[in-house]
Amino acid sequence: MIVYGHRGAKGEAPENTLAGFTHAYRHGIRHFEFDLVLSKDGKPVIIHDLTVDRTTGQKGAVANYTADELAAMDARRNGTPWPRKAGVPSLEDLLDEFPDLEHLQLEVKKDSRQRLNVLCNRLTEIVQRRNLYQQVAVTSSDTWFLQQMRRRDTQIRLGLVTEKKFPRPVNLAARLHCDYLCINWKICSKAIVEDAHRRGMHVSAWTVNRIHDMLELEQQGVNSIISDFPTSTRMFFDNRANSVLALTRSDSADSTGEPAALPTN
Repeated sequence: MIVYGHRGAKGEAPENTLAGFTHAYRHGIRHFEFDLVLSKDGKPVIIHDLTVDRTTGQKGAVANYTADELAAMDARRNGTPWPRKAGVPSLEDLLDEFPDLEHLQLEVKKDSRQRLNVLCNRLTEIVQRRNLYQQVAVTSSDTWFLQQMRRRDTQIRLGLVTEKKFPRPVNLAARLHCDYLCINWKICSKAIVEDAHRRGMHVSAWTVNRIHDMLELEQQGVNSIISDFPTSTRMFFDNRANSVLALTRSDSADSTGEPAALPTN
């Protein structure tokens, strides 16, 4: 099971901060899902809300602040306690800090069309310049924005973020030529997953924080889960895989009288 850290590691460190991403990265997480909003000076910055009020304690729209001003804020408010100040980073700050990340889901929130149009241009330029076609999927619940991304570059992978069964999410994602179906785990089902897979989509369920729910989604065939607690979630799946491998080797040794051979490649 692929585990994406939600907003970095929202349940373990301040959400959408370099501190949170660093925490998860040090524990082996290489897949992340997070939110992007356009700053005053036209840079994609990593923040969930269209305002800075909830996470920084300051007031006003993200659109009123430059990327440098946002980076100088303290985004630890209303989140997991953290000993050091953590600002609002830009997307390029994150990419510079962690060049070996395996995959990112970049969720763009609903905003004015004028601002979304600029953000669309900025994201396209970043993906092209850094050659992130294999490492990035741009996701949104805003179908207009997804259409604009597709117009800019047909090679950029897109994902529909959905939390409603109607209209049928797989059909909508297919009409938008999406590669990812990013679905609220509570409405996910085996039928939806199978339909998405028939159309070549990766199914990613959000936000999943209980092992029981993760295992149920695994049975349904989802490709990945997005969790507030990525490090403990990754540890669970790694430990389970190691236990199965040890049991398999033990069974092999019991049947032959010799230790099981390790793979050579």
